[in-house]
Amino acid sequence: MAVATADTITPSFDEVQALAREHNLIPVYETFIDDCETPVSAFLKLRERTDHARAAQSGDVVNRPRGRRAPAFLLESADQGRVGRYSFIGYRPRNVLRWSLGDAGDPYALAAAELNRFDVAHLPNLPPFAGGAVGLFAYDLVRTVEPLDVPGPDPLGLPDLALMLTDALVVFDHLMHTVTVLANVYREEDLEGSYRRAVETIAEVRGRLAGPVPRPTRPPVRDRVAPSFEPNMTREQFEANVSRIVEYIFAGDAYQVVPSQRWSAPVAVEAFSIYRGLRAVNPSPYMYFLDFGDFEVAGASPEPLITVTGRHVSTRPIAGTRPRGANAEDDLRIAEELLADPKERAEHVMLVDLGRNDLGRVCEYGSVTVEDFMAVENYSHVMHIVSSVTGTLREGVDALDALRSVLPAGTLSGAPKVRAMQIIDEL
Repeated sequence: MAVATADTITPSFDEVQALAREHNLIPVYETFIDDCETPVSAFLKLRERTDHARAAQSGDVVNRPRGRRAPAFLLESADQGRVGRYSFIGYRPRNVLRWSLGDAGDPYALAAAELNRFDVAHLPNLPPFAGGAVGLFAYDLVRTVEPLDVPGPDPLGLPDLALMLTDALVVFDHLMHTVTVLANVYREEDLEGSYRRAVETIAEVRGRLAGPVPRPTRPPVRDRVAPSFEPNMTREQFEANVSRIVEYIFAGDAYQVVPSQRWSAPVAVEAFSIYRGLRAVNPSPYMYFLDFGDFEVAGASPEPLITVTGRHVSTRPIAGTRPRGANAEDDLRIAEELLADPKERAEHVMLVDLGRNDLGRVCEYGSVTVEDFMAVENYSHVMHIVSSVTGTLREGVDALDALRSVLPAGTLSGAPKVRAMQIIDEL
């Protein structure tokens, strides 16, 4: 087994010293060929054996009560039935930010302050994501932006913002069959010591990847009995809410309101096993598993809420869905029916208008345009109508400002967005 040493790491310490004159965070990395390891097996190897000792030795802070697993994440992608080029694993984050309604300060400002501490050296040959913040921004963060009431206590007790600030990162390049292991060097620390710790981290990761896959801590479920899910409201309550929404729409208060309910079930299965089932049944362009130690989040989405590259920003409204057909001819027929459905078209146009309005709050005047209007995209089980709304961010506006302008998506609230959310709160 090859072991990472200072001689196999890029950039060298001399190069890091030169980069540190202009940057206070320099990623160092090693890339090697590995066509046997998978992101799932690598995540299990790194996650199950993660400890807090190294972070404590270096003075890093992770908001994790004693005895919990250290936070970690896995990001994967599958598009049009094909595995995406990259998968990303992060573990042993340098810090975890948490914020809940009622806490002091602005959650977006908190995240921005943490991210803006670092001037990162951008190196050639690195993957498109080489570190940053990974986590969640919850629906209720909109209450810090729009005139909405503060809700009652969250029965789940989960934060409204939770972000892992990456330190160690493992990147699978499925096209080149390579694995890149990254760690960060910090100018604010003793530079030579920080470089040495980064090299040690990379060597440790390589050692763990060479080891066996840990056994599940819970035995597999041997029966195929479906879990018994319970909603957080009765059917009668939900139907009454829908009837009240219809009254608001007829009265002209809103065009669309999106009610929802939470379904839950006790299961004797690890959350990561549920994610593994999800990625097998519903492979999607944006799949994620986030382990914050005291809670876990698994999901799969066909599109990102918002994408920012430099000053270019885009959002991709999705509205209009049909099941996939049995073959390509079936798909074409169903797609034509979907595009001809007046209800689906009206809903989609409303959400495109919402996207234009949301981006207009942060973009240069006249730069917001609609591209790829009402294209049908096929996924593993369904097809969606998708449009692309793009713009150029104004000076002084960053990616977090753009996120603030669009969260939550119109598909989770309604139109007009603020009035729709006020109606949801009332119900």
